[in-house]
Amino acid sequence: MNDMPLTMTPLPRVQLPQLTPTTVRKNFLGRWLAPLLSAAILIAALWQLRGIDVREMLRMVPHSPLFWTIFALGYLVTPFSEWVIYRRLWQLPPSGILALLRKRISNEIVLGYSGELYFYGWARKHATMVGTPFGAIKDVSILSAVVANVCTLALAVVSWQALGALHLGTDAKVMTISAASMAIPSLVTLVLRKKLLTLPPPELSRIAVIHFLRIVATTLFAALLWAAVMPAAPLAWWLALATLRLLVSRLPLLPNKDIVFAGLVAFTVGRTSDVTAVLTMIAGLWLITHLLLGAALTAVELVTMERAK
Repeated sequence: MNDMPLTMTPLPRVQLPQLTPTTVRKNFLGRWLAPLLSAAILIAALWQLRGIDVREMLRMVPHSPLFWTIFALGYLVTPFSEWVIYRRLWQLPPSGILALLRKRISNEIVLGYSGELYFYGWARKHATMVGTPFGAIKDVSILSAVVANVCTLALAVVSWQALGALHLGTDAKVMTISAASMAIPSLVTLVLRKKLLTLPPPELSRIAVIHFLRIVATTLFAALLWAAVMPAAPLAWWLALATLRLLVSRLPLLPNKDIVFAGLVAFTVGRTSDVTAVLTMIAGLWLITHLLLGAALTAVELVTMERAK
C-alpha cells in the first residue's frame, strides 16, 4: 500500500472588522462648497460694512497692546477650543484651526450653522473621520447650545438687578423667567440624550467641559475688552451687558450678532451713550477682522486648490 502524502488545505483568512476613514468623492460637497461659502463670507462682510463709519470707528480704537492682546485671545478662543475637541475625535491636523476660523466667520456673518456645513466638507477631505462624522458635528453643536443655555440662565439669575437698570422695557424678573425658558430644550436634550447623541458618554462629558470653559473665557475676554476702553464703568454694567450678549448669541440663524448686540444696547441706553459707542466700535472691529481674515483664508484655499489640480 503506497503512502499518500498528506496535504494541508489552507484555512480561509478571517478579516477582522476595522474602522476605516470616510471615503471622499469629488462631488458638489467636496469641490464647490468651500469656494461658495468663501464668496458668501466676503459678500456678507462687505454688505454689513456699508453701515459703519470705519474712519470714525478706527479713531476710537485704543493703541494699547493690552487691548489688542485681549481682542486676539477673545477671537481665537472659540476655534481653538473646537480644535481641541475635534483633535481627539478625528486626529484633526494643525491646519484644522484655519478651517475652524472659517467656520466661525461663516456662522457670524453669513448664516448661523452654515459654518458647520463648511467644516463638514473640509473635514471629509483632511481629517481621519471614523464612525459617524455628521453625528459627531451634531453632538458638538447640541452640547454647545445646551451648555450656553445653562450659562446664560445662571448669569441672568446673578445679574437680574443689573438687567433691570438697562431699562429693557420689562421687569428684570420677567427677563429672568424668559431666560429660564431656554432651559427647556436643554432638559429635553438631557432626557433624550441616548436617542439624540451618538458619541460615548465620557466623550460627551469632556466636550461639555470644554464648551463651558470656552463660554467662561469668551465672556471674560469680552468684559475685559470693554473695561480696557472704559475702565471707570462699574462692574455691574459689564455683568449685565455680558448677560445680554449671551442672550443675543442664543438667537438662531442670526448673522453678525455683535452688531445686533450693539444695536440693542443703543436702543436701550441711547445712541449717544459712551457705552454704546464703545460696543459699536468693538463690533465693527469684529466685522473688519472677519472680512480681512476671511479674505486671507479664501486666498490661501484658492492657491491650495490650484496646486492640487
